[in-house]
Amino acid sequence: MKGATLMDFLGRHAERAAVDNFLSQARDGLSGAVIVRGEAGIGKTALLQYARRRADASGFRVASSVGVECETQFAFSGLHQLCTPLLDRMGSLPEPQQAALGVAFGQQSGAVPDPFLIGLATLNLLAEAAEERPLLCIVDDAQWLDEASAQVLAFVARRVAAERMVLVLALREPTDRDVRGFDGIPVLRLGGLDETDARELLAAADYVPLDDGKRNHVLAEARGNPLALLELARNAPAAWLAGGFEPMPGITHRLEDTFRRRSDSLPAPTQLLLLIAAADPTGEVALLWRAAAHLGIAGESAAPAEAAGLLEIDTRVKFRHPLVRSAVLRSAAPPERRRVHAALAAATNPDIDPDRRAWHRARAVLGTDEDAAAELVRSAGRARARGGLSAAAAFMEHAARLTPDPAARASRALEAAREKHEAGADASELLTIASAGPLDTLQQARLELLRARIAFHLERDAEGQRMLLEAAKSLAPLDPVLSRETYLRALEAAIVTGDFRRGRGIPEVTEAALTAPVATGSLRPADLLLDGLVTTFTQGYSAGVPGLRRALAAFGGQEQDVDALSVADTCRWGWLASRTAMSVFDDEMLHAVSIRHVRLTRETGALAALPDALLGQSVMQVLSGEFDRAAEHAAIAAATEAVPLLHAQLLLSAWRGRPDETAGMRASIVRKAAGQAHSTEDALTQYAMAVLHNGRGDYSAAHAAAARAVDTEAVRFNNLAHSELVEAACRSGRPESAADALEQLTSRALASGTPWGLGLAARARALTSTGRTAEEHFREAIDQLSRCRITTHLARTHLVYGEWLRREGRRQDAREQLRTAHELLLDMGAEAFAARAARELRATGEHPRKRSAQPTDSLTAHEMHIARLVATGATSREVATELFLSPRTIDAHLRNIFRKTGVTSRRQLRELSLR
Repeated sequence: MKGATLMDFLGRHAERAAVDNFLSQARDGLSGAVIVRGEAGIGKTALLQYARRRADASGFRVASSVGVECETQFAFSGLHQLCTPLLDRMGSLPEPQQAALGVAFGQQSGAVPDPFLIGLATLNLLAEAAEERPLLCIVDDAQWLDEASAQVLAFVARRVAAERMVLVLALREPTDRDVRGFDGIPVLRLGGLDETDARELLAAADYVPLDDGKRNHVLAEARGNPLALLELARNAPAAWLAGGFEPMPGITHRLEDTFRRRSDSLPAPTQLLLLIAAADPTGEVALLWRAAAHLGIAGESAAPAEAAGLLEIDTRVKFRHPLVRSAVLRSAAPPERRRVHAALAAATNPDIDPDRRAWHRARAVLGTDEDAAAELVRSAGRARARGGLSAAAAFMEHAARLTPDPAARASRALEAAREKHEAGADASELLTIASAGPLDTLQQARLELLRARIAFHLERDAEGQRMLLEAAKSLAPLDPVLSRETYLRALEAAIVTGDFRRGRGIPEVTEAALTAPVATGSLRPADLLLDGLVTTFTQGYSAGVPGLRRALAAFGGQEQDVDALSVADTCRWGWLASRTAMSVFDDEMLHAVSIRHVRLTRETGALAALPDALLGQSVMQVLSGEFDRAAEHAAIAAATEAVPLLHAQLLLSAWRGRPDETAGMRASIVRKAAGQAHSTEDALTQYAMAVLHNGRGDYSAAHAAAARAVDTEAVRFNNLAHSELVEAACRSGRPESAADALEQLTSRALASGTPWGLGLAARARALTSTGRTAEEHFREAIDQLSRCRITTHLARTHLVYGEWLRREGRRQDAREQLRTAHELLLDMGAEAFAARAARELRATGEHPRKRSAQPTDSLTAHEMHIARLVATGATSREVATELFLSPRTIDAHLRNIFRKTGVTSRRQLRELSLR
């Protein structure tokens, strides 16, 4: 109940205790975040006011923000409101974070900041403020925050840990807006007051004399909602007072209706003043009076609204409740709303607040108005420059609707549709406006491209791929660079999703891509990647390898003739380059490309692309046996809510031999796919299951999984499953089923010529051979794999060679191989494979060693990552930036690391064994 005090100390014992606990923990250095959820009028604001009073009394600094329904399209407005009192701390932030916030808040110009960077900057700004004294951040009506602010605050809420900070957001439900972005944050749900408290509140109101029957009726209708109790008592329907009955449609609608009836009873000038206040989300008193003067409204017109308990004018204009604002706006006739917006536009300084002026001016228009539309276009440009893509799309959409010229309207609608799609919203209605045209040929081609991207995004099917191909063809004579990029996008789609119908998917796309425009001028890495993939899929693996190698060199920064400045290419296509490196068995390029991809996404602030970049690096670390390092990326996955890293976690769990964990990761991937899992996802999960089952010695299950992985369209771009199938087939007594996999593996290994590929092929041949031939292949495999980074398969080759030697009766020779295998597998953490090696060692009469305890064994993967970074000399601030946390949280983790490892300084930490 906005501004109410009657209910502040009625009931809510558990809720107040929860608030007190959050504040107490923050004083002790443990941060927290909570979403207060409940229906309109249930007392969310009263609880926030209680939190504010308790925080003030405890020496907290308090920052606050309020979401307003009519301000949802102003990018970062809610965040700016919260952070304004704290901006004196901006200078303590790293320069890139200062720049990100400065651009987002419109205080400086610069490159469009990445959302993650703005989130990290906000977290550190709040943490810096909390260093001086504990900080309480209050956000009321969070359902009406602009999209950009909501994303940043959700980011912060998930990362507060040791900053002496509490973040409390109040969220009305139900609401028409999608507020799923706050999912996963702890919830404090407010229900109605119990009957005793409700009766006490009703008795204190004493608005209308009610007999017991009417009082019980009010209690029943309000269902413990405090605001409903007060308003129903104050505005009891005449039918109730006469002994009749009037059904109640719903709390929100009922409350809004009572406020509407009350405002309708006021004098006309007062009603118009209320409408001005409702249409202006800033709450600026001076602006209200300037607009009122423009309409000839005298100052005394405010008194009836204040006396009716609807409005309060002090240092700011405040409504009793947001439902008063919505009731006033919805009950006003359209001509009156336009008249008020025109007055507000006239009263708004175009130099200080051009976007709000444009917004009011646009809503004052009946029909179309090019000048108003042009102002909105300029506002969209400013929002875009600040990183507010949703806001830019909203401005452009309104501009399109106000544009009188059909061609300009279609062009603006097309731009708005593109931005709306990139912001993750439905752009179909705007596409309909744009398609009405007229559009020139290039614009029409861009429209079809956008339609194709939307279709593929929604369905991820062959139809979306077909539409991408058609768009690529139509763009070829108009925009060759965009055409080539669209062909690569279509090929990417085919690789990711595959197609269950043979002859479609990759073959169809690559045949079409043969007609792509020839790249001219300075080649981009993406140009080389497209050409290399098309050659591979149309002329064969061997023919495509040289072109793919050149593309990988470009992505790794090692190709001199390629445009080295194409950082955008690396950030956009780096994950596909990493997959390509795996497809040609090039571990060195996989390492180089993935490292560069991660570095560039961090350096350029393109942190939204970081999960894809980390995926390639994580897979490389899993295959090279650096399981602990790969596990550390799980912490970053949690920080970015990244779906791509689930794939790396799946592989890691499988290689570690953990069935429950692997099954959980697999279920998560299937759930995230939401029924759209295609051949690539299926092949990856089946490959992981094959690794898991081979490690545990369940060769029949491994064979079934590997055979399914190989029998997909994805196998055209994936070599991982072949060696699993060969081992499982041979160990389950069906070597004949591995013939095709062995042939493909050998052929590709010879074409690649790398130690990784040649080593896997030699091992596969050894498993399918006997006698001296088998031993020669085993030794060749060990020799080749010893010369590359793929330590997992080197260890497994020692294992299968040792198993073969034991079965040949050569126990002494077997011990040497099995001992090496066991040590490698044990040290990297491949638990199931290590257990398999241990069983074989015991069968030779030798007891396998146990892994010696290390001081770092008790560290979590997250703590291990922090320890490694600190051991390299990184400061807490530098570590915090990499892990999307605050320096204070890093220091708290570091104290735990010191305690667990028994060290007392960063120098001693560097002396520990941090593999």
